[in-house]
Amino acid sequence: MRVRSRNNISPQEIKKILVRSSNWVGDTVMMIPSLSALKRSLPSAQITVLANPWVIPLLENHRAVNRIMIIDKGNSFFSSFKELARITSRLRSERFDLAVLFQNAFEAAFLAYMGRVRYRVGYDTDGRGFLLTHKVIRDQHILLVHQVEYFLGLIEAMNWHVEEREPILYVNDEDNESTSLMLSSMGIEDDLFIFGINPGAVYGSAKRWPEERFAAIGDWAAKRWNAKVLIFGSLSEREIAAKVSNLMHTNPANLCGQTTLGQAMALIKICNFFLTNDSGLMHVAAAFNIPMVAIFGPTDHIVTSPVSKKARIVRHSVDCSPCLKEVCPSDHRCMLSIEPEEVWGQMEALKRELKIGNILAL
Repeated sequence: MRVRSRNNISPQEIKKILVRSSNWVGDTVMMIPSLSALKRSLPSAQITVLANPWVIPLLENHRAVNRIMIIDKGNSFFSSFKELARITSRLRSERFDLAVLFQNAFEAAFLAYMGRVRYRVGYDTDGRGFLLTHKVIRDQHILLVHQVEYFLGLIEAMNWHVEEREPILYVNDEDNESTSLMLSSMGIEDDLFIFGINPGAVYGSAKRWPEERFAAIGDWAAKRWNAKVLIFGSLSEREIAAKVSNLMHTNPANLCGQTTLGQAMALIKICNFFLTNDSGLMHVAAAFNIPMVAIFGPTDHIVTSPVSKKARIVRHSVDCSPCLKEVCPSDHRCMLSIEPEEVWGQMEALKRELKIGNILAL
């Protein structure tokens, strides 16, 4: 890819870096290899990540991140304007040498420009090119690659060094300890086979496999694998998780809306297997290299598939997919054509392939 700029960036002059993070959990996980590459390329610089509150647990323990600056615009025009003014003032006082804008929005470049960051690197999109000192021209190829490679495209366009291409996450001791106590209070012992299911997807209903099918898989895992089933999800997905839990004949632990993201990360990390829709928690599980099966329908598996050698995708190639729509306008065939038996078969095959312990039925 081409970079249009007037000045070369000397590593010696970069002491403070501002990174504008992606806004969503999955995108932030897929951005992390680029953070690691940035730190490796400019090791003496301090990296501050500007991020929304809900993605902070993904970043605050990462070894490439020195500080986090929260941006929280609220729900009104006044609160948004006030927050942008606050961030602009802080950026000016911090005197950053370099901004790397992984968020594609015009606002990200505007803040860096108004915050008087000397060098501003980002994709030339959303009409923001004139605000960037180093604008990376998006070609057709970069729009078709995996999102991890899309973010790394910024790094490689600047001739910075890339080694790791797989996301790695870290959990802090506090979240590890609190989730250990949580499991202990529910009578879940350390030696149990933990099967996590994530039946929600914040983006929209089109990405969600039916609740009754998740429930069927959960019951099979409990009976055939002697597994303890944990149901994951955000506060907004409680109704979905409750339906799955009520449809199951075994006794799952419904943790949906009961944990912080940091605690959910700690719990996912101890899962022996994971079943999920295309979602943020799918990418979290992949970053922890948890054996998983992910169900894809309206989204593009080439762009957002889980980055893990232990992940398998179940999808059916239909003429209207990927449509990238939040709600299916027709018969939802991309998801409804996937039966529980097919998903279970993929799970069993992956378990055998990875030689996961011989789990006896109850």
